[in-house]
Amino acid sequence: MRQSDLSASRRYPDTVVGSLAALSPPVRARLGPVRTERLDLRAFRPDDLDVLAEVFSSEAVWRYPFGRGRTLEETADFITRQIEHWDELGFGLWLAVERETERSVGYLGLSVPTFLAEILPAVEVGWRLHPSVWGRGYATEGATAALDHAFATLGLEQVCSLPQAENHASIRVAERLGMHLERKVNIPGTERRGCLEALKFVVSADEWRLRRTGQEAP
Repeated sequence: MRQSDLSASRRYPDTVVGSLAALSPPVRARLGPVRTERLDLRAFRPDDLDVLAEVFSSEAVWRYPFGRGRTLEETADFITRQIEHWDELGFGLWLAVERETERSVGYLGLSVPTFLAEILPAVEVGWRLHPSVWGRGYATEGATAALDHAFATLGLEQVCSLPQAENHASIRVAERLGMHLERKVNIPGTERRGCLEALKFVVSADEWRLRRTGQEAP
């Protein structure tokens, strides 16, 4: 193992080691900022630390998988990783800003699920929002935009979602998006958390196109 890989594995213990580009399907274009009906979505910047730390400090935000909020140092590492993800792959998770209040409320978007080597290369759609905005449909709204761009802009053939089996709220979001359950998966434990049981939901480009045009899959 190269020294650079060893340093990365120590800094980011929830991931497998390797170039992100080797773990992701190829994409045909880069993503930019996106505006939905109620949200502004953009890539992370270093100066997002304070606003994101406020969101991430909530135990409810990270109940799955850690059962606690994230520390300031962990949040800074998260932002660094997301900036690297965008730089290397041209897509990633967006900071989610509620347009009406101009408040940062969490993240939405696409990422490579490096914590589950057995399904790579792959791209996951995900969301993590402050509980003060739960129940407003933001997760579905932002994830819909992410899937639109995953297929139309990035040219992906399939996207997955990997909610923990106990995370019923995220399972409902995946179902509302029209994703279908493929199988259960076991996510290996790390120094920060134990092993996890998750559900792998998937949707293909063709299935998504039919859903968005109001047609039914054959």
